[in-house]
Order: sequence, then C-alpha cells, then structure tokens
Amino acid sequence: MNLFEQFQRLANAYFLILLFLQLIPQISSLAWYTTVIPLIVVLSITGVKDAIDDVKRHQSDKQVNNRSVLVLMNGRVEEDKWMNVQVGDIIKLENDHPVTADILLLSSSEPCGLTYIETADLDGETNLKVKQAISVTSEMEDNLELLSAFNGEIRCEPPNNKLDKFSGVLTYLGEDYFLGHDKLLLRGCIIRNTDWCYGLVIYTGPDTKLMQNSGKSTFKRTHIDHLMNVLVVWIFLALGAMCLLLSIGHGIWESHKGYFFQAFLPWQRYIVSSATSSALVFWSYFIVLNTMVPISLYVSVEIIRLGNSYYINWDRQMYYAPKNTPAQARTTTLNEELGQVKYVFSDKTGTLTENVMIFNKCSINGKTYGYSYDANGQCVPGSPNDKVDFSYNQLADPKFSFYDNTLVEAVRNEDRFVYLFFLCLSLCHTVMSEEKVEVRTPENRVMLFCKGADTIIYELLHPSCASLSDVTMDHLDDFASEGLRTLMVAYRELDSAFFQKWIKKHSEACLTLEDRERKLTLVYEEVESNLMLLGATAIEDKLQSGVPETIFTLSKAKIKMWVLTGDKQETAVNIAYACRLFKDEMDGVFMVEGTDRESVLQELRSARNKMKPESLLESDPINIYLARKPKMPTRVLDETPNGDYGLVISGYSLAYALEGNMELELLRTACMCKAVICCRMTPLQKAQVVDLVKRYKKAVTLAIGDGANDIGMIKAAHIGVGITGHEGMQAMLNSDFSFSQFHHLQRLLMVHGRWSYNRMCKFLSYFFYKNFAFTLVHFWYAFFNGFSAQTVYDTWFITCYNLIYTSLPVLGLSLFEKDVNETWSLCYPELYEPGQHNLYFNKKEFIKCLIHGIYSSFVLFFVPMGTIFNSERSDGKDISDFQSFSLIVQTTLIWVMTMQIALRTNTWTIISHAFTWGSLGLYFCVLFFLYSDGLCLMSPSTFQFLGVARNNLNQPQMWLCLILSTVLCMIPVIGYNFLKPLLCPVNVDKVLNRIHFCLKHPLPPTVKTKAKHPGLRRSAYAFSHKQGFGDLITSGKTLKSKAFKTNKKFL
Repeated sequence: MNLFEQFQRLANAYFLILLFLQLIPQISSLAWYTTVIPLIVVLSITGVKDAIDDVKRHQSDKQVNNRSVLVLMNGRVEEDKWMNVQVGDIIKLENDHPVTADILLLSSSEPCGLTYIETADLDGETNLKVKQAISVTSEMEDNLELLSAFNGEIRCEPPNNKLDKFSGVLTYLGEDYFLGHDKLLLRGCIIRNTDWCYGLVIYTGPDTKLMQNSGKSTFKRTHIDHLMNVLVVWIFLALGAMCLLLSIGHGIWESHKGYFFQAFLPWQRYIVSSATSSALVFWSYFIVLNTMVPISLYVSVEIIRLGNSYYINWDRQMYYAPKNTPAQARTTTLNEELGQVKYVFSDKTGTLTENVMIFNKCSINGKTYGYSYDANGQCVPGSPNDKVDFSYNQLADPKFSFYDNTLVEAVRNEDRFVYLFFLCLSLCHTVMSEEKVEVRTPENRVMLFCKGADTIIYELLHPSCASLSDVTMDHLDDFASEGLRTLMVAYRELDSAFFQKWIKKHSEACLTLEDRERKLTLVYEEVESNLMLLGATAIEDKLQSGVPETIFTLSKAKIKMWVLTGDKQETAVNIAYACRLFKDEMDGVFMVEGTDRESVLQELRSARNKMKPESLLESDPINIYLARKPKMPTRVLDETPNGDYGLVISGYSLAYALEGNMELELLRTACMCKAVICCRMTPLQKAQVVDLVKRYKKAVTLAIGDGANDIGMIKAAHIGVGITGHEGMQAMLNSDFSFSQFHHLQRLLMVHGRWSYNRMCKFLSYFFYKNFAFTLVHFWYAFFNGFSAQTVYDTWFITCYNLIYTSLPVLGLSLFEKDVNETWSLCYPELYEPGQHNLYFNKKEFIKCLIHGIYSSFVLFFVPMGTIFNSERSDGKDISDFQSFSLIVQTTLIWVMTMQIALRTNTWTIISHAFTWGSLGLYFCVLFFLYSDGLCLMSPSTFQFLGVARNNLNQPQMWLCLILSTVLCMIPVIGYNFLKPLLCPVNVDKVLNRIHFCLKHPLPPTVKTKAKHPGLRRSAYAFSHKQGFGDLITSGKTLKSKAFKTNKKFL
C-alpha cells in the first residue's frame, strides 16, 4: 500500500517508467542499475519515514482504543476495551476517569443524580460543570439488577458538532422525558468529585461530538511545493525538446554519414532507415538525460523539513516551564512557509491575553467598588497596605487582592442590592453572551437572574431603570478604558401564576423534536423582559508577557496583524493600543459600524478615500484591472496608503462586507491598513476573513488561536498555530505548530522560519544547478559521437552522483546553514522581508540556475576535451581515450560541485566540514575501489575502467584541467556575489552589511518597548459563558433533605 501511494507521485512514477524503458535493449543506453539502485534507496527512505509515522499513529490509536472501561454485561460490571463499546451499552465511570463516549447520564453516587465534570478539552472552561440524571433513572443508583433491566427507548438528533446542544426524548415505562445537553456526558470530559456514575451510550467513535468537531484536515502544501511542481513540468518539457533535437541530429547524421559508414558500424537488423534509428535514439536520450529530473529531490526535501522540524521541537527558548510545554512542530511540510508569512490573524482572549479572570471592580445600584482612595478622597493605585483582609473567611483565596473595604462592609451590612448582585454571580458564575437562571427563594418567591453583555441586557431592562442604566453605562466605559472585561447583572421577580403558565409552555416546547430551538427561544423571550438592573462586573484579563514586543517585531518585519475576536469593539480597540497594534501617532483609525450594505460600503470607501483618494477613480490601475475581469479576479495587488492607519469593523458590519463584490471593497481597505481589528465575530466569520485574504493576496497567511472557536481560521490559513492555554486542546490538535505563549511566535518566524526558508532556497538552487551541470555534458558530447546516446560518464558514476557523492554536502548546507545567528535575526526583523516576496527562489532564480548549469556543463566538457585532445603522457603514450576523458570530466565535476557548495556556505561547523570535504575524499576512495583490478577482473562487463584512475590521476594534464575548469566555473559566481550588492542592493543587503560591521563591535542592546495604556479610551466587553449551578443550588437538589422535595419541578 505504501508503494502504491509513493508511485502516485509524478517523479516516482516517472522513474518507474524509465526503468521499464531501460529494460528494452533496442533503446537502453544505460545499465538498469543506474535507475534501480537510486529508486530503491529513495523508496526505502520514504517508506521508513512513512512507517515511523504510521507506527506513531498506530500506537496513539492503540493507546486510546485499548483503554479499559467498565461495562454492564449480564448483570455484572466487567472490564472491557474502549474499542468494544457500542451504542446501547451501559457503562460505569469512576472519579478522574475520562468519558468513553457520548452517554446519557442514568445515575451517580451524588445526591439527586448529580455528576461533576471538567470540560477543558471541549470548550476550554477549567471550572467544573454539573450534569444531572433524570429522576426516573437516578433512583436506580448502583443497583445492577435495576440497571440491567432498563429498557427505555431514546429518540434523538443525528450526530452533529454542537457541543452545547442536544435534543432527545426518552420513553420509559410509558412516559416521555425530555433530554437536553445537561443530561449528556460528552467524550473528552473528565469525571471529577464523583465516586461513580452510570450512563447509556448514545454516540460512539466518529459520531461523538468531540470527533465531529475535529473537522476534515486538508493537506497543506507550501508555495515552494507548488513552484517545484511547475518547474518539474518545465524540466520535462525541456527534456522532451532536447531529446527531440538530438534525435533529429541523429537522423541527419545517419543520413549523411552513418548510412555510408555501415562497413565499420553496421546498423542493427531492426533499423530499416535513419528515421527508425532517430525514433529509437529519442528514447535513448530520454534515458540518458533523465537526471534533469533528479530522483532524490523529493526525498531530500522531506529529510530537510524533518530536520528543521526537530529544531523547533528542541528549542528550549520556546519551552514554557510553568506548564512543562515545549514548542511542537505537528507537521513537517510547512517549515519554509514560516519564513514567508505576510499576514497574521490572531485571536485575543487566551492568545494575546492570559485568559485568567480576576474580579477587579464592580458597579452595584449606581455605585462603583474596587477603587482605592487617599485621605483627600482622590483615587490612587492600590497598595499592599490597603489590601482588604479576608482572613475572616476561610473559603477566601489567599491570592486574591481587593482594595475597597466599602464593598465588604456592604456585604456585612446585608445591603439588599449587594446581596442580590452576589446571589446572581453565585448562580450564574460561569459565562456566556447571556446567562439566566430561575430560582425559588425560601419565601416561595420565583426570581429570574440574568448576567450578560451590556448590548443584550440593556435591551431587556424595565423603563424605570433608564437613569440607573445611564450611570452604569458610564461606569462600564470607565472600566473598559482600563482594559477590564465587563458584564451587566439584572433580575426580575416573577408572578406565581405567570410562572406556572410559562413553565407549562416551556415543558411543551422541550418535549417537541421539531423546531425545538425556535420554540424555546419564543418561550424564553416571554420571561426575559422588564428586568431590573443590579449593576455590572469588571474582570481583569492581563496581556501575556512579551506581546507588545512581539507585535513590534512583527511590524518591523512588515507582517500585518489582524485581530479576530468575539469581544466588544471598545475593548478590542483598547487591547490593540495596549499591545501596540494601534499607536497614538497613527494618522487615523477607521470605525466601520454600518447596519446595512449601503452604509458599510460608504464607510469602507470613505476610509479608502482618506488613505488613497485616487483608488476611487476609474483611472486607478487596480480599478481598470478589476473592470476587465468579468469574473472575480484571482489576485488583488497591494496598494500603498499615504500614512499609517488602522481599521476596526464589527461582526454585524462584516456580515455585509463579506457578501459578493463587497468583499473586494473590504479587502482593499483593510490591506492598506497597518492593523485590523474585527470584533463580535463568529467562528465562521473568522475563517471567512482568513480565506478572503488567502484567495486574493499572493501572500502566506498564519492564524493563531487557543480555543475551539479558532479551529476554523487555523485550518483556513496556510499555517495554523495553536496556543496550549486555558481553553483546552482542540486548537492545538488542529494546528500545524503549537506552543504556550504568544511571544514565541516571533522566534518561530524570525529564527526558525527564516532559517528554514533560506536553507530550502539554497538547497533547491544548488540541487537544480548541480544536476543541470551534470546532465547537460551529455548534450555537448552528442555533437562529437554522432548523436548516438553514448554517455560521457562511467555508469557507476551516474548511479552514485546524486546518491553518494553530492548528497551529504547539500544536506549539510540545508540543515546547518545560518547566514546570521538567532540574535541578529531577532534584532533585525528586516531580514525577514526576502521570504515574503520569495526573492531567494522563484522562476527567475531557476532560470539563473539553468543558465549557470549550461555554462558549467560547457566548461566541464570543452576544457577537458581541449586538454586531452591529441595529448600524450610523459612516457609518450596517448591519453586521448574515452575512459581517460570520462574520468577527467567526472573528477572535475565533483571538484566544481564541492567548491560551489563551499562558496555558498556561511556557517562552517564540524559536520559541515565532514560532509563537504569528506564527500570529496569519499569520491576518490570509491573511485579507486570501483576501478581496482580485483573488481574489474571479477566482472569485466560491469567494471570496465581497469587501471584508469591510477594511470590518469598522476598526470599534470589532469590537474591542470581540474584547476582551470574549477576557476572558470567559480568566476561567474564570485563576480555575481560581489557586484550584485554594489550595483543592485536590496534592503536585506544593507542590513547584512550593517551586521558585518557590528560584528567588529559589541552587540547592541536588545530592543525593548513599553506598552502604552491610554486612559481615556472607551472599551467594555462581555465574554462567553456556560450555564452555572444556580438552578441546583437554590432548588435544593444537591441535598437529600425532604424539605426541598416540594420545590423540585422548576427550572
């Protein structure tokens, strides 16, 4: 199977066909082993690599599939393997055990069938969630007889990827029971604080919600991969053209000379005319010139990428000790792409920030809490002396710091609004865009508590809260200007009769299977109105260390950064200034907040008019280009604005901007800005924005995030980077590279990415050059041998050239080369620019390699030809024979290739010296071995160059030819490298000159930047939430006391 997959590659299939051609004696001009040996080696290396990957995957799958699970079978709990679990099985889970499949919770060791779970691998939430079995099954507890007799029927929705949605109905003992996601334990969860629980398997394997969220992984190929495919096609065409030209030459020669020379060189019986001979020679030259497409190219590329991937894994400066998390290259195919990134798309929470929420301030009934004041009543920063003493509370977190005693006093004084405020927080204590809980108080009052984003809660408030809401909104502005995350808190007391009618409607909506979500939404809207405002919270989420410095470095490298977040606009802007994405000295920051297509279009064009007024004229080159395209263009060129600008656009406006032709308006406007903030975005919109830039810009995109909602954009980008933070492992598992801190990104790109790109470009340039120089010698030789497809070299030299003689030096160059060290790479981000424009290897550079190869092959053929033509040894013997000529050409070729790679090497290590000069020495060792008397006498037909090495290597003509050819081949390279920076310098040449000058002096101090925190910017925002324990705590379902049993039937 592996061989079948390998032969699906064009190059491998080409060499297999070539092997079959070599088995045809009428056209075979080379021995079969010249192709078989390299092909076997390449297939073996690739096969071993694939086998290692398969073994790792198999071991990982085996580890998961063979995990033990307790299954109820025949009235007993027996141990089985995960892989054997099927839908309908009843399994037992114990504390700290992972959930095997998506299961319906039946019963547990906790009161009322409660089970506590940790869902970090699913949604990133680190706090515990609670699930509760329905009462009819929770009463079975751990009675194996009752559990074995359970014969309920479940009708539920088909498998899907919605983690917080589940709809089903259990029919048991003639009754129907609604099943929601609060009754389901999902695969990937961990059982916590629960001794045991039993569950019925609903979904297994790929049907589980965890696997449904994994998505389809597309194979990502680099820009250089696509370029190589194009160049290989070019080489095929050139190869065909040369074979055609030489076959025509052979036909002409045979017609004018060969036909009359048959007395000495008779035609074979199957040759009936010069045309027949010409057709056969075409295929003979196709075999001789096959090394134009080097068989070892692809396997060498894989080895290089694998080695550079290990450098990332081994980088201790990208290791995060607090979590014992190293950087990880999860793919080995995108290394050089890291050195070409032009656009970075980043999530905010958990990526730029720490995602550690700390209660900082609050507003309750129009009064703010959390500020420190001096004796004069002036607000001052909190000091350790002002820290509130929570020692009286044994449950208080000793790490928590608060500096306002008035809030503690209000709690002690049992202030009604403060009490309701914290009651709401205790019930709705995890977060989503809106969270609500209905409870019945000990006084038999029904209360609805809501907490959520101000944009949502504000619309639900009672008219009497108008003045209080204005004051609270001002407080939200103050909190947001400090970069704090904000939520509004409100409540409503429900009439008992209204609640009874409403709960009946709710139950009916819950039990329906068709259009349940819409019906539930309508029911919820009835109760979510006329809320009374309590106040707002302000939570601190600090920036990660090194974020401003990293963004500053990326900016100097001309990498544009877009922040794609679900947070509120004002907060996103504030964070942008805090991390230096936006700067005070910018010429302007545009806000796109339109609520319809026309207003969004107008705002985008207004921004573009300010940045580049001529871009709106019909005479603008890009407008002319777009007008000529009847369909959507494949590429939109970059435009240069007249200053530095930023753009902020909301998800609502983005919905219009991503429609039809509007997306080009958005793209042109956004790409002229230094930085872009897209807020209030859905996961789908994140992926759409990344895909928009990817489709129309000839640039490499990178997306970085830490949550499950970032998976879409991580997969959409050319390169996906996952942050292994507080939001679970989903982003990391779907990424190409992963690490723990955002500031590691600059090292990934500036050091590893740039080195990988430079190494790959040097490898390809040299690899194509050495094969052109090697192969095209046959072309020149054809004019001297009647176009007979005779080879210049010994067949063993052809076999070993790419496989042994020149493989190690180029691998050493590709794995250890550094034009500058990592310190200079980080100090001068400008060095990154060539990769963004692909300056080091492109079609133009390929043509240079071809021309250089043609010139070198010309020198390598005609200098030895002129050297030994009619020449004699010192003893008077003739050395103008084919074998002597072949030895001189191939020895000179090896010397030239060795000196060429030495000239391209900037960093010399022991390994580099060993590979470069060791390969040269290895050539002479193999040469004397293959031309030894023993081998030649043992198999004269295979080893035909008896004594040629020792008879020619001691001749001065040999060494004169070698030195002269090497000098002639080196002069163009040395001259080009010397004159290019002088006559046509680019920015990177100037930077390198500066570095070379600085190497003679002490290193400059590390560039440091200070984050600016403007104090007057409005920025308030909410963040995502999950349902809390409110309905359980207040209902009494967590206790077995009979006092609570009368209140069981409410939400």
